[in-house]
Amino acid sequence: MRKIVLYISLFVAATASVSCNTELRRIEKSKDYEAKLAYADKLYAKKKYTSAQALYESLFQVYKGTDKYEPIYYNYCYCSYKMRDYVQAGFYFKNYLDNFPNSPRATEMDYMQAYCYYKQSPKVQLDQTNTQKAIAAMQTFINNYPTSDKVPEANLVIELCRRKLEKKEYNNSELYYNLGYYKAAAISFKSLMRNYPDSDKSDEYKYMAIRAYYQYAKNSIWEKQRERYDEVLSEYLDFADHYPNSKLKGDAEKYYTLAQGNIKTLESYNNNTKPERLKKEAKKAEKAADKAEKADKTEKSDKSKKSEKADTETKNN
Repeated sequence: MRKIVLYISLFVAATASVSCNTELRRIEKSKDYEAKLAYADKLYAKKKYTSAQALYESLFQVYKGTDKYEPIYYNYCYCSYKMRDYVQAGFYFKNYLDNFPNSPRATEMDYMQAYCYYKQSPKVQLDQTNTQKAIAAMQTFINNYPTSDKVPEANLVIELCRRKLEKKEYNNSELYYNLGYYKAAAISFKSLMRNYPDSDKSDEYKYMAIRAYYQYAKNSIWEKQRERYDEVLSEYLDFADHYPNSKLKGDAEKYYTLAQGNIKTLESYNNNTKPERLKKEAKKAEKAADKAEKADKTEKSDKSKKSEKADTETKNN
């Protein structure tokens, strides 16, 4: 019994599909443009956007210059959007503005072309060119239509896009750190703070910069360590000044304490080895001077011999 019901359902569906396709083919060939437009609107309402868009496009030349052309083009634009072809939809929304700049729907179309960039914004790991375009387009929209009821939505889109860019930049900074590029990581985390000063993760970025500077100093040659540990101290004091209530303050202070201890160790080492190092440097300088003096004497001797040889040859001639 169930199989019979299933077969009947499939047969009805197939018959309906054939009937619709037959009607669509008849409408496409028809010269009754009003009927064709009505059928296109019917397909649009039924969310059959591919067929509806094809019919709308076939009517452009018929209704161009009439009052019906704008609503036809309006639905035509949204067909691409509803089919999630955001590249094409954004292009059509822009064309709508170019064709109907004084339309009551101009504000909506301007917003939608910007929103299409947002819909094209990919995952955080991928290139964020469209995310940046979405921010720029939405900001332009806000500037052009400051009183529009779409402004809150535009601001929300900008905020979401900025969060995505912030996340991507954080991932890049973290990658530098994990790969051992500590100087690049420190600079990148500080850049994050400058680019997103209102971020609720600013203290985390500052803390990571302190960690990166510490590792950078620790892995430097000893002649450079002192000045780089000083950078750690400076960054921590700035952290304590700007984020006195941060949950990360205790962890940041550990690096401050470690840097102070390492500076004391370096000072002690330098003081104990300074006389010996001075002697070694003096010996190196003395050897270098002796070598230069010998080279100078050899050069003068060679010149003298060449001069004597030239004089002898002249006399013989």
